[in-house]
Amino acid sequence: MNISSATFEYLAQLVCEHSAIVLDPSKDYLVESRLTPLLSDMGMSNLEELAQELRRDRFSSLHRKVVDAITNNETWFFRDGYPFEALKEIILPDLMRQRESERSLRIWSAGSSSGQELYSVAMLLRENFPRLLNWDLNLLGTDISDAALSRAKEGRYSQWEVKRGLPAELLGKYFSSAGLEWKLDARIRQMATFQFMNLSGPWPAMRSFDVVFLRNVLIYLSAESRKTIFKKMRQVLRPGGYLFLGSAETTLNIDNGYDRVPFRDSFYYRPKP
Repeated sequence: MNISSATFEYLAQLVCEHSAIVLDPSKDYLVESRLTPLLSDMGMSNLEELAQELRRDRFSSLHRKVVDAITNNETWFFRDGYPFEALKEIILPDLMRQRESERSLRIWSAGSSSGQELYSVAMLLRENFPRLLNWDLNLLGTDISDAALSRAKEGRYSQWEVKRGLPAELLGKYFSSAGLEWKLDARIRQMATFQFMNLSGPWPAMRSFDVVFLRNVLIYLSAESRKTIFKKMRQVLRPGGYLFLGSAETTLNIDNGYDRVPFRDSFYYRPKP
């Protein structure tokens, strides 16, 4: 299947408008591969037909399905290791001292995909900081993909997904076999809440957070969107809070309102006082 330049330009503009994801012409193969299954579901034969249908409305459920299909939902349990090591060794002990009087802790996985990142945090808390389970503990995951959010809420993962980063002892302790999949224990699922949010659109009223994971999201967005999101993030991070970015992401030369703190071979970020 070949996509015309006019159709690609229209679809790229649509995706950028509703997600801030930037698709340059070299990504035409990605658009084709991601949207071809949607054509089958909609009974359409080509992307030109899809674009024609999309042009009928400003924004519909079909537009949302297209944005959903283009979104990269790549994730795995305890991805990259260092954020979870930093949480265990430095950040959570520090926050427990800071928040002892109020006994409240809020952690946000922004771009949570199918939930592995936030559930990794939940397992880490239960395993290493059981006292926090008696606090006002809020673990929030948000994403632009309805399909990913649905999977996160269900907590069902393939054999390949549970083998990717998840320690064997945690698999045995918190998952049960469900046919060809593994079902996450309700003790962990009930610790997390997942909801739709477009980071590039208007943000809802939110309570402030102690820790935010914003990992491997910004690399797909425009420079202006990154700048706007970093500014908004400073407004929802509590004083003394922590921000994690992906290994290819940084606030440097974008937002000077953060201090970059080295940890092992990487960094985390803190809003400046």
